[in-house]
Amino acid sequence: MDKKYRRAVDAAAIFSETDLDGCITYVNDQFCHLFGYRRDELLGANHRLLNSGHHPEEFFGAMWRTIALGQVWKGEICNRAKDGTLHWVDTTLVPVIDDASGQIERYLAIRFDVSEKRQLLHSLQWRVGHDVLTGLPNRTYLSDLLDQALAFSREERFPLAVCMLDLDGFKAVNDGHGHASGDQLLVEVARRLRSIVRGEDVVARLAGDEFVLVLRHVRGQEELHAALNRVLTGVSMPYAINGKGIKVFASVGVTLFPADNEDADTLLRHADQAMYVAKQSGRNRYHLFDVSRDKEVRATYQSVERVRQALLEDELRLHFQPKVNMRNGAVVGLEALLRWKHPQRGLIPPREFLPLVEGTDLIVDIGEWVMEQVLGQLQQWQRVGQGWPVSINISARHFQRADFVERLRRVLERHSVVSPHLLDLQIVESVAVENLAHVSACLKACQALGVGFSLGGFGTGYCSLKDLKHLRTQTIKIDKTFIRDILNDRDDLALTEAIIGLARAFGREVVAEGLDSLEHGQLLLRLGCEVAQGYFIARPMPPERIPGWVRGFVLPPQWRQRAGVQGEAASTSDAALRPV
Repeated sequence: MDKKYRRAVDAAAIFSETDLDGCITYVNDQFCHLFGYRRDELLGANHRLLNSGHHPEEFFGAMWRTIALGQVWKGEICNRAKDGTLHWVDTTLVPVIDDASGQIERYLAIRFDVSEKRQLLHSLQWRVGHDVLTGLPNRTYLSDLLDQALAFSREERFPLAVCMLDLDGFKAVNDGHGHASGDQLLVEVARRLRSIVRGEDVVARLAGDEFVLVLRHVRGQEELHAALNRVLTGVSMPYAINGKGIKVFASVGVTLFPADNEDADTLLRHADQAMYVAKQSGRNRYHLFDVSRDKEVRATYQSVERVRQALLEDELRLHFQPKVNMRNGAVVGLEALLRWKHPQRGLIPPREFLPLVEGTDLIVDIGEWVMEQVLGQLQQWQRVGQGWPVSINISARHFQRADFVERLRRVLERHSVVSPHLLDLQIVESVAVENLAHVSACLKACQALGVGFSLGGFGTGYCSLKDLKHLRTQTIKIDKTFIRDILNDRDDLALTEAIIGLARAFGREVVAEGLDSLEHGQLLLRLGCEVAQGYFIARPMPPERIPGWVRGFVLPPQWRQRAGVQGEAASTSDAALRPV
């Protein structure tokens, strides 16, 4: 190499030359300084003097094959200095070829020390995968470790426990002793957890005071319980932080693979769910995830989502059941009843799908859909000169919303041509009794809009006379469970008679649900109940059939006769009470 080029290279890089056998023929000052050798120690020595043992023989074999073919080789090599220090050098090996013969004369090596860069990179990579405070794997690295552990467990058929641990009382430490003490506590908890589990197990910190344990080779429930008890005991031992005694406990949620045969993220979620059960059960304990129960929950969730889909895809339908005055045959109203027109199963009654969604906000969406549909149907009937009041069943979750009245107001405004008094909202007695003050206030606000109210399922919710006084509903509906057996059960008969008497005493209309026979109607008329609905009168039907059914309805003559007898008896009784 020309001297001026060599001076330039010497100033910029760690430079050396070797013969074809790898023996050193030249080194610059930077080379001597980095590796700690004098120049005379290096000249004539083989480059293997710097071998760190870090690279396999195949690595150097490939390198020598490349340069022996006259090609340039580039890569990073770990070399060992005289004092044993390791240095990573970014190396370029250049074969020097004689122009005349075309043969390789020697090799030039141009190096740059990248040890500090690699150390920094390693530090950054470590930080990416580890929690800086405790030195434990973090969420990112945990995902890889758990995937590896699952792959091994699947292949070797070894059970695996995934545990989510949360400290009970950690917030009090932070608040009472400061965040520095809280950090020291977390470091000590991490140390204890690491000392409790085996070498092949994993301890990771997610965030805050949440840790994850991955226990491998769990050979049975007894071994798992023993390990978890060691964890609880180890965590709960007193801590000395800044000269102060501190005590915390742990709640642990556990799921066991392969009984819970899911992916890493799902196992962590299941362990987290189990951990919250442990907390709710009293803390300082562990709880095993219930796979069978989770399947039930997921099945319920899937069912709820299918009902939601039915609402969105217009599969829900309303049928209407007439309410009839058994004394004169007048149709005094209708009750809107929900049906699901399933693409495969046909028409599904509400008892098969509404209970699934009653505890979710989907029941609110369905309730508002029903309101919209009923008011729209009333508007259609009104255009052709027909109209009957329609009752709608309102769920507890829907009615107890703080914005129920405002939402109702907006629905009525969208259908302003329909008289609000044609809409009758029906709540069951049990809902009314649960929160009487809210229900009474809401009921009054709705009635101020012109909407009617019925108290359904009466007799099943333990409504007191005082409660009934405050619940200013226009109508009381006797639950069908009482009506069904009044012909044979003296108790049901007595209850029905008492409810009718209460309704009359409080000036409320009374409606009997579940009228199933001619004889039921005759008895109800004798008891003083004139309005009823049930299969004997009519089954729920699509809205387009209602007008024709109303035109064709004929009151049974036995009911007319009974109504006549009642009328004569009432007239006689009234005459006896008139002053002479």
